[in-house]
Amino acid sequence: MTTHNSQYSAETTHPDKQESSPAPTAAGTTASNVSTTGNATTPDASIALNADATPVADVPPRLFGSFVEHLGRCVYGGIYEPSHPTADENGFRQDVLDLVKELGVTCVRYPGGNFVSNYNWEDGIGPRENRPVRRDLAWHCTETNEMGIDDFYRWSQKAGTEIMLAVNMGTRGLKAALDELEYVNGAPGTAWADQRVANGIEEPMDIKMWCIGNEMDGPWQVGHMSPEEYAGAVDKVAHAMKLAESGLELVACGSSGAYMPTFGTWEKTVLTKAYENLDFVSAMPTTSTAGQTRTAASMQDFWPLPKT
Repeated sequence: MTTHNSQYSAETTHPDKQESSPAPTAAGTTASNVSTTGNATTPDASIALNADATPVADVPPRLFGSFVEHLGRCVYGGIYEPSHPTADENGFRQDVLDLVKELGVTCVRYPGGNFVSNYNWEDGIGPRENRPVRRDLAWHCTETNEMGIDDFYRWSQKAGTEIMLAVNMGTRGLKAALDELEYVNGAPGTAWADQRVANGIEEPMDIKMWCIGNEMDGPWQVGHMSPEEYAGAVDKVAHAMKLAESGLELVACGSSGAYMPTFGTWEKTVLTKAYENLDFVSAMPTTSTAGQTRTAASMQDFWPLPKT
């Protein structure tokens, strides 16, 4: 895994403040933005990065995490494309892997996203020719299940990234989460762990961070819940998962955005009920358009997609 322990200080110069020379570059770099009109060049601002400055704090590596969902070309035609000239024996595109490494991605959430709320993790394990084709209710398409947790684990090994695994709280819940945990992290000797071994992964995957559902407050989500319903469900699942394996880091769904009617009260309700069994809350970024009120009647209201 790539580690990012970034420590820096920065000084900015307002364009109206005149200086005779650029900011010093002590063991660092001075960056200047300039605007040019005709033959005149006017400095806009400068930033000096001093690598020898007094550290403020380490930057947690997971801040450089990312996200893979079965959506569009993210998986099929993205990280997995067996017919691509750079594809390896697993069908993984080497050019994409190289770019992921160049970016320094540390942790990747999988398999969704809205996709996970109607997903059976068992569909994506074992020989590809035996995997079922399913309807994907999130993105209104078909899912071939050519890519699943076995494959994504192998991809992550090549990419050098930690996995943040999401479980289905829309159409499934407690038992499916425990079975998946046993399959992924269990030592050989139990049914699901032995199935993983039979599928070619002998050692436990040792996945520590798990997302319990996705955007469960949203009416666009399959199986969406009220704050009280989700609080009870996530408390039971998180409690049971930690009984099954200590040391897990469990993430609850936060509100999907400030436009949601339960924004703020959602987190309060969930944490009041399940605080002792949780480690993180997923805080969603909020985007808005000035002067416009957005509702959450559909996913398209939240994230308008281009029409094709």
